[in-house]
Amino acid sequence: MARAKTERIQNRLLAALSRADYKKLLPDLRRVELTLTDELYRAGETVRHAWFPDSGIVSLLSTAHNHSSVEIGVVGNEGIAGVNVFLGVAVTRHRALVQAQGSAMRMSAAALRRHVEHSAALRRLLMRYTHALMMQIAQSAVCLRTHTVEERAARWLLLTLDFGQSDVFSMTQEFMVPMLGVRRERVTQAAGKLQKQGLIRYSRGEITVLDRPGLKAAACECYPIIRAEYDFLR
Repeated sequence: MARAKTERIQNRLLAALSRADYKKLLPDLRRVELTLTDELYRAGETVRHAWFPDSGIVSLLSTAHNHSSVEIGVVGNEGIAGVNVFLGVAVTRHRALVQAQGSAMRMSAAALRRHVEHSAALRRLLMRYTHALMMQIAQSAVCLRTHTVEERAARWLLLTLDFGQSDVFSMTQEFMVPMLGVRRERVTQAAGKLQKQGLIRYSRGEITVLDRPGLKAAACECYPIIRAEYDFLR
């Protein structure tokens, strides 16, 4: 784990701050690796850090009493995992799981609360991001109820590409089950259909996107709706 330096800022939420505001955060930021399947925090436990991903993807999962999980949101280099800390909530009811490896800038919960209290710019930015994340969660619920597995898979892949900034990432079918909210057989069928159309290549747990425009055409309207909420970071 290394102390952050004033190098190129890869997390777009942090990059949206002025250089002066960002430098105030630096003493409390540490660069850490995001390892596939690592849990950043669990449901019902105190969240002690917040993560600003530079690369990689963090999946926010809600788990039922029967231990089945459904993805409710995705966080990548556009945001922060642990936004509940900013909201003053120490314990959350969902868990955060690394679904694509990468790296992140990590800050303790206490430090984030302190910086938010003293920085109006950081506070406004996190408020705007929280709204975008809430809209993503709400639209994902609509998507799960109204669209086909293939449409949802295309939407999910596109968001993973946008937030993770890579056309290739590791992903097993077992891992995709909670992301799409279906059984493994339906995941296999959806991945096979997208591959047959020449949109992706899926082999040995690795997905490569071959045709992004085609994937956009295959996705439901939820993708542009969710994507538009993050335009404030462009």
